[in-house]
Amino acid sequence: MLSIALAGKPNAGKSTFYTAATMAEVDIANYPFTTIDANRGVSYVRTECPCLERDQRCTSDHCQDGKRYVPVELLDVAGLVPGAHEGKGLGNQFLDELTNADVIVNVIDASGGTNEKGEPVDIGEHDPVSDIDFIEEEMDMWLAGIVERNWESVERKSRSPGFDLDDVLADMLTGFGASAIDVATILRELEYPEDPIQWTDDHREALARDVRARTKPIVVAANKIDVAPPEHVEALLDLEKPVIPTTAEGELALRRAADADLVAYDPGDTDLEITGDVTDGQREALEDLAQTMADWDGTGVQAALNYAVYDLLEHLTAYPVQDASKWTDASGNVLPDALLLPEGSTPVDLAYAVHTDIGDGYLHAVNAKTSREVSDSYELEEGDVVKIVSTN
Repeated sequence: MLSIALAGKPNAGKSTFYTAATMAEVDIANYPFTTIDANRGVSYVRTECPCLERDQRCTSDHCQDGKRYVPVELLDVAGLVPGAHEGKGLGNQFLDELTNADVIVNVIDASGGTNEKGEPVDIGEHDPVSDIDFIEEEMDMWLAGIVERNWESVERKSRSPGFDLDDVLADMLTGFGASAIDVATILRELEYPEDPIQWTDDHREALARDVRARTKPIVVAANKIDVAPPEHVEALLDLEKPVIPTTAEGELALRRAADADLVAYDPGDTDLEITGDVTDGQREALEDLAQTMADWDGTGVQAALNYAVYDLLEHLTAYPVQDASKWTDASGNVLPDALLLPEGSTPVDLAYAVHTDIGDGYLHAVNAKTSREVSDSYELEEGDVVKIVSTN
């Protein structure tokens, strides 16, 4: 399962975002370091279900009238403060938790109502743009420190016959999520001495920055847009970085209202409908939230998760079935499974994603939408429904 980590300084709204996205109860408070131990839960990315192409909707619990929700892991950890890579705040604990994440959602306080340490200040007093750069810098310098501490081992190995820098760095950086292909690609784009002994701090830092950018891409969730000064939001959206306007509190309120049958709302919808008996105060709050959603095309929580997976990680959703005509599994369930795979994946990759044994026994695959057999090298597309024929 893909893992999305929520990063950010304290009190930016990470725990609220996490609760809204997972509906798991965690501590939420208006002071730094509310989160001490990492929270791990299951959230979902949203896509269109292929069942919309048929007369009947599918039977999956993760499909809401054609809105398909695909599970991902969501991680909420302690907030970062300046100097986190040197151990300030709960920095080392936070950064270590990021090791296994595939992508980062940097939750910032777009209202400028918290300073760089996460302490409350007047709305608009702090510049939220600085929070984006500082998170990236802390992550980069943390990884640079790891590279520095392990470089002596690289130098020793460089004296051995058959030394290969790509292989040695790949071994060192595997724990951070860098593959051999990642390392090879990065080294092709860097300028560095052939002898590791001649590498400087600048060389190692450049390596660390490129590895972090490639293995831990970041999308910014500009949170608290419902109270943010317009000029703050505009400045964030003008950046040459992916920024999603977000109100985590609004999403959480909607999820709870939907559970109480007060509104009709599914995560990722761009509007809401009041359907229950609400008080005057609740109606006013919901109407204000509806206006915020109209201004920003939703609450942004689902959009941030979707951008992280489908845009930054460049994944797609594929649906394995056993009956190509009915799109069902052996028990007759329609489109029971949805799997996230990197763009460029083939039916063979899908077979292995279903189960190693299915992949080992792979014979061929059928595109259930066209009822035609596809080649082993066929590149899957978003929403493909595929029957895998295997000896296992």
